[in-house]
Amino acid sequence: MLSVVASTLYLCIYLFFGLSLSRWVLPRRDVQTHAVFSCGFGLATLIGVPALVSLALGFRLSAALVAGALVLVAGVLLWQKGDKISLSFQPSFWWCVLPLCALSFWLLHTHTLYLKDGAYWCGQSTYGDLPMHLSYIKSIAEQGHFPPRFPMLAGQDLYGYPFLCESVSSVFLLFGASLKFASLLPQFVAFFSVLGGGWLLGRELLDSSKKASLAYWLFFMGSGFGFAYFLGGSKENFTRIFTAFYETPTNYVQENIRWVNPIADMLIPQRATLFGWALLFPCLVLVAHLFQHPASRLWVGLFVLAGCLPLVQTHSALALFLICLVVFVAVLIRHKISWQICKPWILFGAATGVVWLWLMGTQIFPQTASGHGFLRFHFNWANESDSYLWFYIKNIGLVYLLLIPAFLWASKTLRWFYGGGLAILALSEFVVFQPNNYDNNKLLFIWHLLSCILVANLLADWLSMVPKPSVRYTLAALLITAGTLGSVLTMGRELVSGYQHFNQDAIAVAEYAEEHTHPDDRFLTGLQVINPVLSLAGRPVLCTSGAWLYFHGMDYSQQEQAVKQLYETPSLELMHQWEVKYVVISSWERADYQVDQTWFDTNATLLFEQGEYQLYQIPN
Repeated sequence: MLSVVASTLYLCIYLFFGLSLSRWVLPRRDVQTHAVFSCGFGLATLIGVPALVSLALGFRLSAALVAGALVLVAGVLLWQKGDKISLSFQPSFWWCVLPLCALSFWLLHTHTLYLKDGAYWCGQSTYGDLPMHLSYIKSIAEQGHFPPRFPMLAGQDLYGYPFLCESVSSVFLLFGASLKFASLLPQFVAFFSVLGGGWLLGRELLDSSKKASLAYWLFFMGSGFGFAYFLGGSKENFTRIFTAFYETPTNYVQENIRWVNPIADMLIPQRATLFGWALLFPCLVLVAHLFQHPASRLWVGLFVLAGCLPLVQTHSALALFLICLVVFVAVLIRHKISWQICKPWILFGAATGVVWLWLMGTQIFPQTASGHGFLRFHFNWANESDSYLWFYIKNIGLVYLLLIPAFLWASKTLRWFYGGGLAILALSEFVVFQPNNYDNNKLLFIWHLLSCILVANLLADWLSMVPKPSVRYTLAALLITAGTLGSVLTMGRELVSGYQHFNQDAIAVAEYAEEHTHPDDRFLTGLQVINPVLSLAGRPVLCTSGAWLYFHGMDYSQQEQAVKQLYETPSLELMHQWEVKYVVISSWERADYQVDQTWFDTNATLLFEQGEYQLYQIPN
């Protein structure tokens, strides 16, 4: 209980700083705006400041306390300079944001280490990704190195993943919080920043709460026409949405449906996307405001939000760069070369550029240079069997069909801002930035967000021209149903999904490993995704699943072969060569390898045995 209180108070320090900065950067704004930017600014400093201090002190409690003290002092000083908060209240904001926040929080709770009958359970969307994220969060806190060491592959020096989206939870483990609580606490803040930031961006660009609300629902709960595949035939054809594994109207690969629901399939399971958008969406609100109403202080807020973005989610950093580039060109065209107008843009670009070059040069570029599958040409994203237009029509649906008329209907300002989205679309359709082609959707969804704002503007104006209210409301209901039915069904599937992640024996062996082994000791385990000593204890392993390593762009062939050899023809010499100190044998390893059980019983020490799990120590 004490760890929960300490972690919550620590988070509140950063939220207080976020509110103080918001009052200074955005004077005389309403409650909704300050609520979102308090979360955005607070989250950015929670991600960045402990990481900076840890470069000098290591990732330890002392570093977290120093970081918290610095942020608290800065927050107090900023509070004295800030302006009052306008008490104007926008009911439509809360009617939009709070329901999806509640739904998302519940999904996070049931999809992350959900304890049932003594085992940890998860949901459909987190079955594959969550063990990876847990291993990062736990290992960063356990080992204390910063920058952290990659725990999944022996000999891998670079982390190969934007680890700041994980260390933001690791810091709460230092206060004694449970792995689940540490994982979820900043995710709750991030969700409010994403959902609220999406609504504020719509209002900033459209100057209408009603249009912003429509754009909000089209993006977060929008979908294409994939539901049509489940409406015909038997009852089982429809009910398999709620029973089968990944056969939903927004993720049905068999029929080339790839445009997922952003909450269920991107924000819940993908921490990089969640925290990346939590910083990016408020950033875009400031960019939109700066585009329309030049203000000198906004660049400070932009820098705070964007500074660490490349190591939170590199795709969001690229999206922000492209949008800012297009908008800045528009500023130059509109105002010629005016120092007063260009000053905040130049200051933001210079400050952010220096930090980004440092982060990219030390972490991102070396990994892409040594890895495989990064930065290559590929046309037509993830389309595998349909014509170009039909693929996007059936995947995105109503929004895609109305893009051209919506663009022609829009104001010049909205067109220019949407031009940043078109730059993202053009680049994403021809260049792949990671080994998995599909992961370009992390860029494409930013284009889609701007598309939803564009189309909401058109639909709201068209509907307002219908004179008869009953006809207007009927048309609105039909359009909203057509544009959201697939996502509604997908969210229903997530609500009822449940899969066992770690059974009682797995939890027990992880607890033993955490209590009786050193955080840097290397373990030999199988290549399965469900790996308790890696995910729950944070212990490094010789090699893990290729499903993760391949899409990290890493060459793991030698380590993969070594795992097989060490289980089937083990020797002390080979164990020492790969610096293996402990070996896990369970049903996973027995299923994948012909384990030489006699050798381990004879040459190693059995430290722990429960159910299907055995843990051996290799002698020095």
